[in-house]
Amino acid sequence: MNETEEQLWNYIDGFCTEDERKAIEILLTSDANYRNKYAELKAFEANMPSLGIEEPSMGFTFKVMENIRAEQARVPLKTRINTGIIGAIGAFFICTILVLLGFVLVSVDWSAPSPVHLPEIKIPPVTNYLNPVVIKGFLFFDVVLGLFFLDQYFRKFFIRQK
Repeated sequence: MNETEEQLWNYIDGFCTEDERKAIEILLTSDANYRNKYAELKAFEANMPSLGIEEPSMGFTFKVMENIRAEQARVPLKTRINTGIIGAIGAFFICTILVLLGFVLVSVDWSAPSPVHLPEIKIPPVTNYLNPVVIKGFLFFDVVLGLFFLDQYFRKFFIRQK
């Protein structure tokens, strides 16, 4: 598009300033080329609604929408993993192991009579802590965890089959 057409389009659409509008009106009254180009652009603008809008095929639209859905589905998976939570779980287990190790080292009888014998570890009886409620809670947690892992395994297995 040359500068003349751009000025005329701005004049037709009403996007020009007052000074530009007056200058174009003077050119339209005095220059035949401007008048012809103006008439051509007005005729084109009048025929625009009759041209109709082309629509893409249904297959193209479906593929584009599927790509958009897939892109939106991938984004939450990236943000779902939080390294802070993983670090906190790791820190909990490391602290638990250190506390148990400290408990064992404190309860060891280091005054063994001979170097051949290993020190005796005094552990309180476990039956004080294992009542039926604790055992049932532990088993319930294990069953739920097992079902979760079984579900993940079946999802991976059936996704590969398709």
